[in-house]
Amino acid sequence: MQHPAVPELAHTRTRPIHWVATATAVAAVVALSSVLQPDAATAAQAASPKAEPARTQAAPPDPASVTFPLDCGPVKALVQKKASGDLDGDGRPETVAAVHCDAPMGTPPDGVYVLTSGGDGEPRVVATLIDPEERRTVTGLSVTDGAVLATYLGYSSADVPSCCPDVEEDAKWRWNNGAFVRSTPAKAHSV
Repeated sequence: MQHPAVPELAHTRTRPIHWVATATAVAAVVALSSVLQPDAATAAQAASPKAEPARTQAAPPDPASVTFPLDCGPVKALVQKKASGDLDGDGRPETVAAVHCDAPMGTPPDGVYVLTSGGDGEPRVVATLIDPEERRTVTGLSVTDGAVLATYLGYSSADVPSCCPDVEEDAKWRWNNGAFVRSTPAKAHSV
């Protein structure tokens, strides 16, 4: 069976000019839509008794972009452990980081720092929970129910050699009246 001859219509064949015209039209629509935005909604909605307020989940501060108050000389500061959570109840997460100097030998002491995002969005150190001068090595770090929990190794006296910590301790910090308050959740014991 032979099909009737249908004249070739000009609009059924695409040429480069058709693609250029289509791309230009799409670009114009996208550009126009980014300029024209709807006005903010002004109607109030009735609150549901079970409705939770919508919160934008902010990213926790990144310790990789912070300069820690730690003098490491020619080596860099190394973030050994980190944990994040809302520590002060403002709905934005903070980050807690255990940091030490990346020494080529030995086990340098850790500092534990609390980071928050500043007004410019840049992370910054706002508190020191463990100072490196305390000669502690952090073995566990977490944020649970708005509290910082840490397990660390230390020394029973200044006579104990740096190679051989002989005490394991647990500590807990909770934000209270503008400061981190430390408590001991479990008894210290020898290792």
